[in-house]
Amino acid sequence: MGRVRYFAYGSNMSSERLKARTPSARAVGRACLAGHALRWHKLGRDGTGKCDAAHTGEPSDIVWGVLLEIDCAEKAVLDRIEGLGIGYDEAEVRVALGSESCTAYTYRAKPERIDPSLRPQQWYKDHVLRGAREHGLPDAYVRELESQPVRSCVRGGSRRRPGRR
Repeated sequence: MGRVRYFAYGSNMSSERLKARTPSARAVGRACLAGHALRWHKLGRDGTGKCDAAHTGEPSDIVWGVLLEIDCAEKAVLDRIEGLGIGYDEAEVRVALGSESCTAYTYRAKPERIDPSLRPQQWYKDHVLRGAREHGLPDAYVRELESQPVRSCVRGGSRRRPGRR
């Protein structure tokens, strides 16, 4: 069975969360994506902000994340969970992995699903932080993640936490 490389930069960096979705997921290592900035502006199904690796084209803008490999058969499952074609589009990106670089796919927010006023819920931010710490992302980057304000309450959104059954 073939495997595909996937660059996770949001809640899917958390092995606990990703393994619940794609049990074959295996971390290759921490990686960075230049020319992109992490934003929490993607409108989630629950009405709150989710992560997006927003393309800026500025080489100094960096999104840190995790390069993973998953079985090709599980990619369709992850695409469905991530809302491919609805909330996110798939993008092929070139990430740096130490002194090497490689191509991987990732998800980018669809323009019509972007709202800069959105904030994540605490549980979502916790998944992002858990994954960032688990994979040893740079301390300064983790501090940036920690400083992200959260939404204190949600009206009318789903109370079920994604990834929990």
